[in-house]
Formats: sequence, C-alpha cells, structure tokens
Amino acid sequence: MIRVLRSPDARSFLAEAGPFLTEREAEHNLLLGISSSLLRDPTPFGDGPAYLAIVVNDDRVIGAALRTPPHNVVLSETDDQAAIGPLVLDAHDAMTSLPGVIGPSLAASAFARAWCELAGGAATRRMANRIYRASSATRPTRVPGTMRAYREDDHDLTIRWLDAFVREALPEEAMDDPSADMLRRRLADPDGDVRFWDVDGAPVSLASYGQRTPNGIRVGPVYTPPPLRGNGYASGLVGRMTAELLERHRFCFLFTDLANPTANSIYQRIGYEPVSDVEHYAFV
Repeated sequence: MIRVLRSPDARSFLAEAGPFLTEREAEHNLLLGISSSLLRDPTPFGDGPAYLAIVVNDDRVIGAALRTPPHNVVLSETDDQAAIGPLVLDAHDAMTSLPGVIGPSLAASAFARAWCELAGGAATRRMANRIYRASSATRPTRVPGTMRAYREDDHDLTIRWLDAFVREALPEEAMDDPSADMLRRRLADPDGDVRFWDVDGAPVSLASYGQRTPNGIRVGPVYTPPPLRGNGYASGLVGRMTAELLERHRFCFLFTDLANPTANSIYQRIGYEPVSDVEHYAFV
C-alpha cells in the first residue's frame, strides 16, 4: 500500500529517506543539500516551515519531496510512478498553492499534470536542466588569471552579478529570492563560499559552492558578465575550484541549462559527467 508520510524536521526526514536518497546521490544532490541546510536552520528562507514528505510502499521508500517556502517543491527519483498521485494529494493538503515543481523529467511532468487537475490552472515548462557529477577535475592551463577567495569589499559586485545571473538564468525566481539573501546563506554555510577569477587584479568571473551532501558538494551559481565571455574565465575558475573541492569531497555536482550547449561542453571538458535530467514547471 502506497502512503505519504510527513516528517516534522530535516533530521527525521533524513533518518527515513536518507539511504534512499544517498543511493543516487548525484540525482538527489539538491534534495540532500537543502536538507543539510535545514539541519542548521529550519526556516532558511524565513517563510515558514519546510514541507518534507516520504512516499512508501508498505515499508519501502519509493520517493520523497520537499519544499522550502516560497520556492518550488523538489521531487526525488521515484521507483514507482504510482507515488505521484498520493504525493500530489498530500502536497495539496499541506499547501493549497504552489509556484511550481522541479524534479526528474517524468516525475515532474506527472506531478504538474496531477496538480493542475486538482488545484486548477495550468503548468508551463520553464527550464530543462542536466545534473553533472565530477570525481576528478582537469584544470585549464591556458586561461589567463588566478582564483581568489571572496572579500568583504566584493559584496556590492557580487550582488550585481547574482542579480544579473538570476535575470538571465532564473527569471521566475528573481522576486522570490533576493541576491542579498542568496549571498548571506552561501557565506553562512560552513561548507560554502564564493570564489572569483581575477585577470590583472580585476574580477572577471564568479562561482560559488555549498549545501554539502553525504559525499559531495554542489557548485553554482557560476556567472561571467557577457562582455567578458568567450575567454575561458569560467572554465578556469570552475576547474580550479572543483579540483580544490575534490580534495575534501568525493564528488562535486552542478546543474546546467540544456538550452546552453556552451556551458554543457565546458563542464564536460573540466571533468563533469552527465547523470540525469530534471525539469522545472511553473504553475499559472
């Protein structure tokens, strides 16, 4: 019998769903990373408690989901698509409205259809992403510049670049998650930080990392201003940063926009391997 169990907190959620999620750690790096943040701060976005749900068939976990308001609900891989219907019913019982869903392509599209049938409205696919995993990194050697750590006097520039990143890559989230809050959470994360690539003493690219998983860490966002693109700066930065992170972690993970073939090819040259695809749906 398929049932949905709600967890009161991240610790209980990981105790029940952790083994299921960690078995496919790359696919679930977003769920695991958010859960690790919730262990430190139960309301990192300040908009109420998280929704944490586990789908079981008898005593076997077959899926999981979480949401940190005001953001989308995030779905795990599902071992049985029959899990989606009960999960939608439980999510609707807990949250009468949702901005959208992100998850594995089949699960996300099924959730979006079922949610709209139940709650009304329509779903629009906003983005398709690919999850990558690296266990080793090749540092580009012909890129001019050096990597350095974030400094306090980088604050205003970082906010401007994060604003630009959100407008370009995640326009539907621009109002939900101000860049100042994104930066605050990244710097407050004991496993996270921000790095810059400098050329002749001037910053030309930004990348960050954080929200660790049991064996890894997620990289992103990565941003280079449009006039400075095409010079390999992001490749140099992410390659160097990934190599540094792999000295402390077994894996690095990142998400790419499938509509951006340049980014997908760059990360593969560094050492990232494609794992699976996820899709974002917005509810209108």
